[in-house]
Amino acid sequence: MAKDCCSTGCSTARVPSPRFRHVLWVALGLNVTMFAVEVASGMKAGSISLLADAVDFAGDAANYAISLAVLSMGLAWRARAALVKGLSMAAFGLFVLEQAAWHALTGSPPEPITMGAVGLLALAVNASVAGMLYAFRDGDADMRSVWLCSRNDAIGNLAVMLAALGVLGTGGAWPDLVVAAIMGSLALSSGATVVGRARSELGAGSIAGQEEAG
Repeated sequence: MAKDCCSTGCSTARVPSPRFRHVLWVALGLNVTMFAVEVASGMKAGSISLLADAVDFAGDAANYAISLAVLSMGLAWRARAALVKGLSMAAFGLFVLEQAAWHALTGSPPEPITMGAVGLLALAVNASVAGMLYAFRDGDADMRSVWLCSRNDAIGNLAVMLAALGVLGTGGAWPDLVVAAIMGSLALSSGATVVGRARSELGAGSIAGQEEAG
């Protein structure tokens, strides 16, 4: 049994608890729901930060689904899943930064009331998910990526609400665009963190497998 475990690079991995699986299912359902809500609200309000947050919800839903798919597998497979998720987080960051730059040239001020109301709802959802995942934040790269996604979402929701106040107070689009740029930068940073940890775990698993084979 120990040899089989080492061959998949899981000898040093903590087996995820059933509670973690349950939390992932709840998080998946909430993220799919909020994706639909924010797409509709972002288009109605003309807010790039809300649309960016909607894309983030979609990415998180996909991340939770991937985590559920590999949850019972060895550390190497969970690290590969984390690598994919880290790259997707970084890609999302680049997308948001590009959209913020584009709307800075062509966009008009969004509708702040809808932004604030939906931002508050999203904050309540993400804070709940982040609270449920807090106990698993120091797990392997896959579990770490799930926690980072939820933490970033909660921070992003607070920023969207601040942007709504800024748009309401100034009548301009720049608070919305600044928040979108911050969200993009945070996604890039978190993606790099997850990719680095996943690569480290993949390297450790490869070394363990080679030593066991030798």
